Amino acid sequence: MLEWKPVHFGRRPVPELSATSSVWAVSTAATLAVVVSFDLVGRQGGTTAGLVVLSLVVALASTGARLAAAPGTALLCWAVLNAFGAPPIGEITWAAPHDPVRIATLLAAAATGTAAARIAHARAAYGRLNP
Repeated sequence: MLEWKPVHFGRRPVPELSATSSVWAVSTAATLAVVVSFDLVGRQGGTTAGLVVLSLVVALASTGARLAAAPGTALLCWAVLNAFGAPPIGEITWAAPHDPVRIATLLAAAATGTAAARIAHARAAYGRLNP
């Protein structure tokens, strides 16, 4: 099968996006690290402070992702947070008042990180292309 690939000379105007599976792996590992560090300090990762720190980590991990990866990123990070950061530890449960807020917060963080990175890359590419 013949596959056409564009030939690029010099610098690319916009960086290539990361694979969705790579973004999911990095964000899940980062979430696990944040939740474990909160547990070692003696605070649970399911608290408001833990969710804020986790949202920042998710936004940072989503900077190289496609926007379509945001829902999966949010659900994977929520599953890690729910299993290891919120009581009962070691079980995935559904707490009706808290979990929809956690999922929405993580989804907003992933989408914001992706959109901010795309806008920054587009502005930088526009500046390189126009004198």
